[in-house]
Amino acid sequence: MPYISVKAFPKDEETKKRVVDKINQVFLEEWGCPPEALTISVEEVAPDEWNEQVKRPEIDTKLDKMMILDGKKQY
Repeated sequence: MPYISVKAFPKDEETKKRVVDKINQVFLEEWGCPPEALTISVEEVAPDEWNEQVKRPEIDTKLDKMMILDGKKQY
């Protein structure tokens, strides 16, 4: 705990590493878990496959769990 899965359009390796480092740091500071408890993955999804692979199965079916949706806070 926690497991964080990032699905996004393709980016270069350095950008992905910087983003993962920042996510990692936020969870260490704010969530209060030890480093060995964190698992973070990055899965690249092509723009033309986004709706089929991510939006319909993972976003649309979990709208009640979205904290930010389409750039807007849901809390």
